[in-house]
Amino acid sequence: MTKKTSTPAIRFKGFTDTWEQHKLGELGSVSMCRRIFKEQTAEQGDVPFFKIGTFGGKADAFISQELFEEYKSKYPYPTKGTILISASGSIGRIVEFTGKDEYFQDSNIVWLTHDESLQNNFLKYLYEIVKWAGIEGSTIKRLYNDNILKTEIKLPAVAEQKQIGCFFHSLDTLITLHQRKLDKLKNIKKALLEKMFV
Repeated sequence: MTKKTSTPAIRFKGFTDTWEQHKLGELGSVSMCRRIFKEQTAEQGDVPFFKIGTFGGKADAFISQELFEEYKSKYPYPTKGTILISASGSIGRIVEFTGKDEYFQDSNIVWLTHDESLQNNFLKYLYEIVKWAGIEGSTIKRLYNDNILKTEIKLPAVAEQKQIGCFFHSLDTLITLHQRKLDKLKNIKKALLEKMFV
């Protein structure tokens, strides 16, 4: 099978190779944590358990360290840097796994297990613009494994993936820095408004 190739409109100096078209299913497989039942969770505990409603925020459920260690050793579990995807609710929302002791709701929070030919720091930003197969214009509120695996992407060589990922990470860091400054200025303005008017 001949792969379709193309190149982006803007590139870093030194990269001239064409980007190859692949389906995500050619590059990896969908993984998820083992199912956790409600009776295995508590409002307080050792290890945060993220459900779709708390994904990317603050956990409101926990599992025991013992259960976590058992499930982490026996069943699929993300590695540090893995890009987790929400598969229901806000479809395609992403969180980069930091490597902390955390557990994630099966089927609603998934990730693509892949080799080094696909870099997570590139994949993170690709997910921000990807059009998932089979759900465009649909009212379906779930991203099935098949949707992920059939999604087509264009992929550059590893070196270019790394440079693109680093560039957008730096841009995100700059945005966060300026957002903090903006929030601080807004708070100063609010305090001054309260104190400078009678």
